[in-house]
Amino acid sequence: MTVSNDSKKISDRRNVGVASACVVFVGAMVGMAYAAVPLYQLFCQVTGYGGTTQRVEQVSDVVLDRTINVTFDANVSPGLSWDFKAVDKKVTPKIGETVQITYTATNTSSEPVSGEAIFNVTPGEAGAYFNKVQCFCFTKTTLQPGETLEMPVVFFVDPAIVEAEETKSIGTITLSYTFYPRDDQKPVAALSVEEENGQPKL
Repeated sequence: MTVSNDSKKISDRRNVGVASACVVFVGAMVGMAYAAVPLYQLFCQVTGYGGTTQRVEQVSDVVLDRTINVTFDANVSPGLSWDFKAVDKKVTPKIGETVQITYTATNTSSEPVSGEAIFNVTPGEAGAYFNKVQCFCFTKTTLQPGETLEMPVVFFVDPAIVEAEETKSIGTITLSYTFYPRDDQKPVAALSVEEENGQPKL
């Protein structure tokens, strides 16, 4: 059977269309893969999922006549020559009360070392109610050889924690940090305008 030129052209156009659609689909999947991590991090920050704490600019204006235990954990990943510990092991503030506690880090190596802290709270359900006003984990930390740095954390537990069914019976929250080595080489997309121009980021 002979295929007409018109039919062949239509078939070719369909093949080109299918191929183009496949290329677009693959490109979209690659783009979604690269976007998955920052999107997941944003999701955790907004919802508190996985024990991710919240960052706020203002302290609570409501303080309940009920206390909650908050304990503090400190860890250092392999490859980072730091002595990192919580000065305050436990506090028992009122829910909604703003509290400041302190961690310290000492660079035990013979050269300057930069690190950045990853953090979470347990139980994970409490993450959405644990609000940080000030924290060393918001930025990179660089320590000179032998230098010891005091690093405060200012936080409060949102009074709304007593209203949710899954959190109202929580009596103890543990705030945990792990410091990882921080490479100064960052992708251009991650640099601020000041950093791109060689100016320090404030």
